[in-house]
Amino acid sequence: MIAQHYKDMLGGKSVIREISEWSTARGAEIGYDNVFDYSLGNPSVPCPAEFTESCRRLLDSCDPVTLHGYSPTLTLPAVRAAVAKSLNRRFGMDYTADHIFMTSGAAGALAHALRCVAVPGQNILTFAPYFPEYKPYVEGAGLTLRVVPPRTEDFQIDFDAMEALLDADTAAVLINTPNNPSGAVYSARTLTELADRLKAAGKRFGHRIFLISDEPYREILFGGQSFAYPAKFYDDTLTCYSFSKSLSVPGERIGYLAACPRCEEASLIVPMCGQISRGIGHNCPSSMIQLAAADCLDVTSDLQVYETNMELIWDELKRLGFTVVKPDGTFYIFPKALEEDANAFCRKAMAYDLALVPGDTFGCPGYFRMAYCVGTEKVRRSFAALERFVSREYGIEV
Repeated sequence: MIAQHYKDMLGGKSVIREISEWSTARGAEIGYDNVFDYSLGNPSVPCPAEFTESCRRLLDSCDPVTLHGYSPTLTLPAVRAAVAKSLNRRFGMDYTADHIFMTSGAAGALAHALRCVAVPGQNILTFAPYFPEYKPYVEGAGLTLRVVPPRTEDFQIDFDAMEALLDADTAAVLINTPNNPSGAVYSARTLTELADRLKAAGKRFGHRIFLISDEPYREILFGGQSFAYPAKFYDDTLTCYSFSKSLSVPGERIGYLAACPRCEEASLIVPMCGQISRGIGHNCPSSMIQLAAADCLDVTSDLQVYETNMELIWDELKRLGFTVVKPDGTFYIFPKALEEDANAFCRKAMAYDLALVPGDTFGCPGYFRMAYCVGTEKVRRSFAALERFVSREYGIEV
């Protein structure tokens, strides 16, 4: 007998992946350069030279048995110390190696964080629009995901709506800043109010409510702005990070969980993660990639292309009459569709070789996501297809 739960999930495959697969198949027919694929958030710039050189140096100079062996249960101490030092320098924190646990990307960090602070039967709050994989992550831990409706005028937090969903069974609030899919970055003002509300709710319900901050796009910020680091605002914060976007290495699956040192049980979080790994098999991320990432904590890929693409797309969408909040970061933009049914809107776009993702999958019907991690030249070429689409299907003059 096979597991019915996962068999049932076969009928609910990721819409993002389905559209990406359509783009690949369509590209085989007409050439992928002629398909304007805005579906998948796969970095489009190479990793920095420093990362490649670090991998070469490690392969050339390290004992291969040691280099490719298992890392310790709590992951490599030197790497954890380097991450802590980097976070302290950048954000004015006071982490030590004892507060850092290396993981297989942000997904691995989230898998550990959820199990550190919640038990089956409790609920986790998040805010629409949200990364759709949060649902299986949360439900896989035996928890319930509650989604706070979006504040579509700016994609900051609707606190009254949040309060309506908080209850005694709420273990944590899960945020994603900068946000996939909206590109919004939570302001210091938003994070201050969030911290105040969570402290008040904790007193009301008689237990602390944790904040899990998912930050894989932290380095992709626009307009020279600085990042408001959530753990600076709220003591009971677990930060989940991935190097996938900053270093353009999503296939290497490397990230970390950082437990805020001001958390009452901060010293227990990392040892608990070691035990959680035993149960979920998410243990011992690649030793070599841990070391290479530690060598590159102060560098990123050349991320400027994402801001260039954003400005081009933003201008084009506004010119065509779309309602759209300008992103503060990431490589996503989240406009309102030109009809109420965003699924229908995105299906119609396929006839013009445009791959767009409907917002329903992000908990925000009526909107759609464009992942503009594509070449700038292709972005510019896509505008002719976009203009034909809105002109023929919606009568917009271009």
